[in-house]
Amino acid sequence: MSVVTITRQYGAGGSRVAALVAGALGGTVVDNEFISGVAERAGLPADEVAAREERAPSLIQRMVRAMASGSPEVFVPVAAEGSPPDEEALIRQAEAVIAEAVGHGRAVLVGRGAQGYLAKAPTSDALHAWVVAPRTDRIRVTMERLGLDAKAAETEMDATDADRDRYVHRWYGRQRQDPSNYHVVLNTAFLGYDGAADLIVAAARARGWT
Repeated sequence: MSVVTITRQYGAGGSRVAALVAGALGGTVVDNEFISGVAERAGLPADEVAAREERAPSLIQRMVRAMASGSPEVFVPVAAEGSPPDEEALIRQAEAVIAEAVGHGRAVLVGRGAQGYLAKAPTSDALHAWVVAPRTDRIRVTMERLGLDAKAAETEMDATDADRDRYVHRWYGRQRQDPSNYHVVLNTAFLGYDGAADLIVAAARARGWT
């Protein structure tokens, strides 16, 4: 087993936990920024991709080489004539990156419905983690992160979680916040980011990630 998915409530610190998990396990974090990076580089020559990366060959370079040559239609421009690409095109793009990351191994997948997508693959042995925190803690974190007052932070938090819930339900037919979808559920207000990461790492190693 060499893939971990992290699904998170907004403000629970899932991205920070993912970075800690990847650091401990020697994996690569695959999140929105990573997927955007792959898409941005898909049309570039391999040497230019390598020049833009600190390490070469990196996972992102490998993905660009494999997918730009094998299925270039997956990649859509960030904007075409000033308009964003349609959602289905973005879903296909994200799924292509997830699938390539799984094939590569040693990846920590954050959001993007990765848990729901991999649930359709019976051969997948990924470890699925759900990172949560009490509502008051998440509002406080959102206030600090975005510089908002409590009401605005609560609105932003709820809207983001609702969008993520709809995304997973629409494309994968799953209830994102159902704890039965996950192997481990971690409360970062109780465990802290380090404690939550430590438990995911222990679970991953117990399942064979060495």
